[in-house]
Amino acid sequence: MHNNARVKSVLFDLDGTLADTAPDMADALNKLFANHDKQSLDYGLVRKHTSRGSVAMIQLGFEETLEENYSHQLRDEFLQIYAENLCNQTRLFPGVTELLEHLDDSEIPWGIVTNKPGNLAEPLVQELGIAFNAVCMVSGDSLTRRKPDPDQLHHAANMLGISEQDTVYMGDDPRDVIAGKAAGMKTAVAAYGYIQDDQDPLTWDADAILHQALDLKDWLFSNS
Repeated sequence: MHNNARVKSVLFDLDGTLADTAPDMADALNKLFANHDKQSLDYGLVRKHTSRGSVAMIQLGFEETLEENYSHQLRDEFLQIYAENLCNQTRLFPGVTELLEHLDDSEIPWGIVTNKPGNLAEPLVQELGIAFNAVCMVSGDSLTRRKPDPDQLHHAANMLGISEQDTVYMGDDPRDVIAGKAAGMKTAVAAYGYIQDDQDPLTWDADAILHQALDLKDWLFSNS
């Protein structure tokens, strides 16, 4: 039972928190660059930017600042390539399966809040085998506004039927902490995710910094 846990529910970001999606996203990005006669990028560089969103990733391959219309065209092309290669190499991070099973066994409901569009996020979590037990999933196009705005998290808490104050949101980007705090939730950083070299999670003012997925289990059930 969850009576001794710090919170009554858990919400997760997807990319860089539950799933290591960087390999497939990097492949799709370099296919896009090849289509436009741009040099491919080193996987290590792309990986660190995976949580920043598709437009920011695309900009890595262009020296010039992209005009908005052209940027949107490239984004659509990139997402189409990615959709056709969604789960070739993507896997859950180590410990995620055990963590989710522990939450289920402890009767702590959990869900997913991601900025990834629903047409990508939904088939991905199905393919990864975690869709069935997720009580809710809020995608990047589920509402008008998305992270760092807290609307998605408020919506997810409503779907869980548990107050924001009794929920923790875990993600690997400053936007996740900003959104979680704005929603009135506790926040946890997945420090094993896609953290850029110039980012220091210690400065994000989160309630917990977790270096592996299973660290959340210890944090949940340790004395506050």
